[in-house]
Amino acid sequence: MAVESREISLGTPAPDFTLPAAGAGEYSLSSFEESLALLVAFVCNHCPYVKHIESAFGELTSEYADKGLATVAICTNDADAYPDDGPAHLVEQATRAGWTFPYLVDADQSVGLAYKAACTPDLFVFDADRRLAYHGAFDESTPGNNKPVTGELLKGALDLVLDGRTVPEPHRPAMGCSIKWKAENEPR
Repeated sequence: MAVESREISLGTPAPDFTLPAAGAGEYSLSSFEESLALLVAFVCNHCPYVKHIESAFGELTSEYADKGLATVAICTNDADAYPDDGPAHLVEQATRAGWTFPYLVDADQSVGLAYKAACTPDLFVFDADRRLAYHGAFDESTPGNNKPVTGELLKGALDLVLDGRTVPEPHRPAMGCSIKWKAENEPR
């Protein structure tokens, strides 16, 4: 079932995290402190909404890495209930999609809860001070709506944030598959 991202106040500080990468290594919020902006993307391997944009997402994030953007993907889904979202499959996805940024595993779902992630993809852009500057959609395209995958909404937001400007509200909510929460973590 498709759901929209939750409304979160702009200016909210990025919650700290330390998570293992699907391939190897460990990353925390401070791993990206040198970047001018940080994109935290809650994604997964099995969601058709993520698959729909994954290649364009890889291209866009590579382009903006040269402009000062750091990107980190986080899979919060319950991999026991959704094995396609297990670490080995996340590595396969990153390779397939051309992702060059870290892909982290949030096995206990604490980071997804801290960020109030609701769907995949759920995109959070933080400015240089790690305050929320954009929380919204990649573009207007969804599987089956026949609109081209352009990344225009995220690009517009990134251009403003990297230029030190405010992204005007409202932000179009992201839409995608609901986060697959463990029963004890289901947000209320």
